[in-house]
Amino acid sequence: MLQTTAQYYGFKNRIINGAMVIDQRNNGASVAVTGNTGQMSVDRFLLTVFGSGTGRFTAQQSTTVPVGFYNSLSATVTTADSSPSSAYAYSIAQIIEGLNVLDLGWGTSNASTVTLSFWVRSSVTGTFPIVITNGNLDRTYGATYTINSANTFQYITITIPGDTTGTWAKNNTVGINIQFGLGGGSSRTVSTGWQANAGATTQTNVTGCTQLIATNGATFYITGVQLEVGTQATSFDYRPYGTELALCQRYFEKSYSQSQSVPTGTPGGQGSSTLTVGSQTYAGGTSASQQVIGIVSYAVVKRASATVNIYSYTSSTLTAVSNGWTGADFSANSGVINSSGQQGFSLYNGTGSNITTGGYSVVFGWSSSAEL
Repeated sequence: MLQTTAQYYGFKNRIINGAMVIDQRNNGASVAVTGNTGQMSVDRFLLTVFGSGTGRFTAQQSTTVPVGFYNSLSATVTTADSSPSSAYAYSIAQIIEGLNVLDLGWGTSNASTVTLSFWVRSSVTGTFPIVITNGNLDRTYGATYTINSANTFQYITITIPGDTTGTWAKNNTVGINIQFGLGGGSSRTVSTGWQANAGATTQTNVTGCTQLIATNGATFYITGVQLEVGTQATSFDYRPYGTELALCQRYFEKSYSQSQSVPTGTPGGQGSSTLTVGSQTYAGGTSASQQVIGIVSYAVVKRASATVNIYSYTSSTLTAVSNGWTGADFSANSGVINSSGQQGFSLYNGTGSNITTGGYSVVFGWSSSAEL
């Protein structure tokens, strides 16, 4: 039975952004998932097409929700794969850092039982898969749930006994990988319960499940995702927005306002339109090459050394910066990330180029990713 009374204790829900309220990269815009790639939609939820699968789907933050929620993550099949080949698979996933589940004791005789709960809606009815794996991809748990009514939100709970074998990371690497499968071929399919995964590949499907990806135009919504210790689902752990944002920023942070998506520029090409106030970072000027011109400190310490992108403030060109006096872009190869770590990064003048000629300041936007 769903418990409706509030619960107040630390980090009950091991899922981050389970109510889909944070969308730093896209600000609600649709993301098209292409072959053999993983892309982030709302924060902490990874969209993946495995094995160069020919099916395609889009996903985005949505306001189609059950009572008590404001956002969901919606997925729409745009190109059907009616019969996925053996290595093909399609999924929505959250990968939980080992430091956030180390107390579960998985891989020991004291492994804790956990319960996964969520709200789901689909235009296609049937049996759908949940697959849990460890970081080594050699331990797998398969479970199923049933959607009985099309286009109607249902509340799902799945109790998972703790794994007493296998290696489960207790550091800042992959702790628990939860896959919400949308379809997959035979080599991506497992049976129910705990099992060894000899192939060491990411599994997303369970035997006998519906292949959502097989129906062009099919829709799938999910929200209120919670993973907690125990055998019973309790009320969803609503955290303050600022707290949820900070949890997300351990894995991704940007200089832009939360109401502005990250530019989509490519090296040497134009990205999104002119940036808004609050999206820029200023750095001191120097006309000498090989000189540090700015140091950026993160609001939240990252999970690991981060990958940083910098963008022109004027044109949103990736890897470019703007002259703080004239607004003109410097060469795309001028601004160089000198050192990137868990707490910030520095920018310096590249070899042979004076990106602050005349001593003007530099203005740029940035994003930083330390995703699992």
